Amino acid sequence: MYDVVLLIEQELTELDARQVTSLHEGIDEPVRYHVVLPVENASAHVHTTLWSMARYEMVPPLDALGEDTLAELDAELVTAARNGLSRSLALLRTTGHAAVGELTPASPVRALEEAAAGCSAREAIVLTAPHAVREFLHVDWASRARRALGIPLLHLLEHETFDDQSGGW
Repeated sequence: MYDVVLLIEQELTELDARQVTSLHEGIDEPVRYHVVLPVENASAHVHTTLWSMARYEMVPPLDALGEDTLAELDAELVTAARNGLSRSLALLRTTGHAAVGELTPASPVRALEEAAAGCSAREAIVLTAPHAVREFLHVDWASRARRALGIPLLHLLEHETFDDQSGGW
């Protein structure tokens, strides 16, 4: 079995699934994808959003949101992430490959490391939207994972063809 870990920022599209699996067409062994999808914490997300809107001008009214409201938001985020993961796995499976996945509330890069170690992955793929500043500063997921993993890692841009990603080269 040729195991590939795949860290995704959001649900795969059909294009994403086709492109990822096309990278492994010439491999003689069966390929299995281990997909890791982060799920946000509602409290942290709300706090960050309110703080960025407030810009030090006011204290974010986190206490206006009760524990029940935050719990409902957490449940909604988990449900949405679980559904997105299920649809992503189904897309990978329609290409004829095995695919398993997990949600992680923890550090995405740490979860990628653990998934890679757990299945003795031969390679890793990080599929995200472009994050120019993070990439420039080498603090994006792909850069951090390259430093942590001892296997080849490819960073792909979601929802873009390979030609678009290469600038037409």
